[in-house]
Amino acid sequence: MKRIIKCETAPAAIGPYSQAVEVNGTLYVSGTLPVDPATGKIVEGGIKEQTAMVLKNIGEILKEAGYGFENVVKSTVLLSDMNNFKEMNEIYGWFYSVNPPARASYQVVKLPLGALIEIETIAVK
Repeated sequence: MKRIIKCETAPAAIGPYSQAVEVNGTLYVSGTLPVDPATGKIVEGGIKEQTAMVLKNIGEILKEAGYGFENVVKSTVLLSDMNNFKEMNEIYGWFYSVNPPARASYQVVKLPLGALIEIETIAVK
């Protein structure tokens, strides 16, 4: 049986999908954008600020579902420009300083709302 996660402290989904879905002790967090939940807009700044906002939003969704960053086993990072990889990695490392999850990173043509980054996450209890 699946459980739909709706977190009020993270941005709402911008389409017909859930922020996260839990099935059999595994949490699937949808691609998360650097949207400030207070304003509903992409956070100002560059890749560092956007990466931090995405990971804060993911943290809120994880917490709402009863998980934490220590439960994350896989992340997929989508970047609008692979030249931002090094700076993204710096901020990403602050959130996963111990036992980081498996990860893939891709450059894509365009992200929703003109974002520089989007991250999807899988966590397991």
